[in-house]
Amino acid sequence: MTFPLQYCPDGWQRLERLRELYEKRPQDKIYAHMEMATEAVRRFAELHPDGPTDCPDLDERVTFWDAFFAERCAVEDDSIPAAYLSELDQGLYGGMVGGEVRFMAHTKNGWISSMVPPIFKSWSDLAKLAIEHESPWHQFYLRELETFRRGAQGRFGISHFILIDSLNFVFELFGATRTYMELLDHPEYVHQAVDFAYQLNVDVQQTFFAAIPLLAGGTCSIMMEWVPGRIVCESVDPFHMTSVDYFEKWGREPAERMLTAFDGGVLHIHGNGRHLLEAVSTLRGLKGILLGDDQHFPAAISVIPALKARTGDLPLVVQVNFRDFQAALAAHRLPGGVLYKVLCVPDRDTANRVMDGVRAYRL
Repeated sequence: MTFPLQYCPDGWQRLERLRELYEKRPQDKIYAHMEMATEAVRRFAELHPDGPTDCPDLDERVTFWDAFFAERCAVEDDSIPAAYLSELDQGLYGGMVGGEVRFMAHTKNGWISSMVPPIFKSWSDLAKLAIEHESPWHQFYLRELETFRRGAQGRFGISHFILIDSLNFVFELFGATRTYMELLDHPEYVHQAVDFAYQLNVDVQQTFFAAIPLLAGGTCSIMMEWVPGRIVCESVDPFHMTSVDYFEKWGREPAERMLTAFDGGVLHIHGNGRHLLEAVSTLRGLKGILLGDDQHFPAAISVIPALKARTGDLPLVVQVNFRDFQAALAAHRLPGGVLYKVLCVPDRDTANRVMDGVRAYRL
């Protein structure tokens, strides 16, 4: 049977490996996504310098992703080509409750992202919160889903995008610093905002799954490639700056409530959040964690054996430079149960040759 995505001709074999990773969780095998420079990103950088930018043209965004995946079509790795709706990340949620949506261009990866400045001045505004399906940003969301569904059909998938629930949503209301203060000063109002955020996020994600068909019964993921079921993309970023106790008090229940409202979820942990690993690894419904790299913290790949020991058989995703990955592969030093995002791969032929070693690798 022909795979549904033109830019992934060997997709059935890839899905078989990814299903194994997320369902059987073997610890003796490794997986890899080979990343290399593309002409599509270079052209994007010429048109959109880093920094604030206008609301993106939806047809232009589809054209970018189409060109990006067409260039990668002959790379035979464990990736699934799926566009990320970065325009609708943080800005959509705040925009739907009256926030001022601002856009930012990123020349490194060809994304245009969105955010909002703080929306509330005081908790007296809490009673005004409502899910506004007629808001211009919800209408923009619907247009983007339809534009991407039509533009991607038969060629590439569409990835789920980030949740802005729990304290992430309160950040949008007040900003980060004041949110931490409100946990102490007005915890009852924070609870109300978190409950509203749950309803808003479920609404947004249900709209996504109603518009974007699953791929062979699974969800495309910019972080995890593809995971069986309707999978959401959670964030526990606010708790990177708190103790584990704060996560247990304020973060676990909202995250588990969201993951179990669907078929599970995935999340990312930045360098300053690794103290949370044992706690988040036990979230009900969690399918995997992407380990981010940040300044002043060891690169995840440099401490991956220790990180794996803390997370058990939960699938992890880490970034690694091509030369370091190639050396570790040859020396048989790569822990299993990990999807390696290999950066700065020289060319397609090199990527495919190294992938032969990835698929043959056993601990």
